[in-house]
Amino acid sequence: MSTSDPEVRGDDDRTVDLSDEFMVLPEQTSDDTDRGWGETSTANDDWLLAERPPHWG
Repeated sequence: MSTSDPEVRGDDDRTVDLSDEFMVLPEQTSDDTDRGWGETSTANDDWLLAERPPHWG
């Protein structure tokens, strides 16, 4: 087959979908979550505020 054959297309001729719906990589991987780190997803903001160091004022 020759390169002028319409059945043979190179990568430069390929159409690429770049719309917003097309996702190359996810925003967050599964190992970058609380569950991926082996932690529970319960919020502990109250405990963190109560246990803050004295120099934080």
